Amino acid sequence: MEYSTLGRSGLRISRLSLGAMTFGSGTGIWGEIAGLDRAQATRLVAIAVERGINLIDTADAYSQGQSEAVVGQALADLGLDESRMLVATKVRLRTGAGPNDVGLGRSHIMRSVETSLRRIGRDHIDLFQLHDRDELVPLEETLRALDDLVRQGKVRHVGVCNFSAGDLERAQGITARTDWTRVVSNQVHYALTSRDVEHEIAPVAKANEVALLVWSPLAGGYLSGKYTQGSSGETGRRTRLNFPPIDPAKADPVVRVVCDIAAELDASPAQVALAWILARREVCSVIVGARTPDQLAANLDAQKIALSATQTERLNQVSQPQLPYPYWMQQFHDKDRVVV
Repeated sequence: MEYSTLGRSGLRISRLSLGAMTFGSGTGIWGEIAGLDRAQATRLVAIAVERGINLIDTADAYSQGQSEAVVGQALADLGLDESRMLVATKVRLRTGAGPNDVGLGRSHIMRSVETSLRRIGRDHIDLFQLHDRDELVPLEETLRALDDLVRQGKVRHVGVCNFSAGDLERAQGITARTDWTRVVSNQVHYALTSRDVEHEIAPVAKANEVALLVWSPLAGGYLSGKYTQGSSGETGRRTRLNFPPIDPAKADPVVRVVCDIAAELDASPAQVALAWILARREVCSVIVGARTPDQLAANLDAQKIALSATQTERLNQVSQPQLPYPYWMQQFHDKDRVVV
């Protein structure tokens, strides 16, 4: 396993991280996504540790809190402290019926941290992430609360998820001006079927020394090839829940090339898709989830896949997104410029 530095921090994390969204058995959307009990989750965590993974990612909202609880149980069952497995969790989504049981106000953040710590069974959270921005709460209030948590020792590092480039710039500006705890990471959706982060988010993250963590690198399983037109009638959760959203007309040509290259390499389509994103220089760590030990082991083997320059270019070309303005105009004007 290779390791990367988490943004502008001293924390080293594995290039592949374990996602715990499948842990627990919640209701609603979690009935489609989750379902792994304590024993099943513990087996996955054990495999992850054996393969060198040192970060597990969960959230207070996953399966109505059951994911965090199962993570804590698995860590206790395996005797894993922070030297062997770091824990990342999140705050922002609704966790109760009350008007303050959601969002990034100070009250909800402080209560959420205490609840998460009890579930996980530790005295601190290694990476505490904002699950998204909150339009109803001043960002200054949110960042001040996070800084207080770091000073109290309940949080080691602060990250965000799904922040736009503008959101990230505002956060960096506030923490630089106030000398509050900096944001060290932005967890984003990035896959061969969704390369939007390349336009602004990745460059802004690089300029501010913010690490990019990737969620759903297989686009909810779509890049496995199981859901494309003409496949063998897959009945997985994507047939009932189109998330992350996929337009088959744009995604299926990408999947076909992924499958062709997989056949050339005697690998699975999922391994090829993961190998492509692991090779992206802007990516710090890729979060992979699984429902079975075999699935997790296969996904982790993506580290062994070496795409040739030609294969990489084929994937780049077929997945190239249409540039939004002003990028297509800038590209037009850059024709006579040489980028060194």
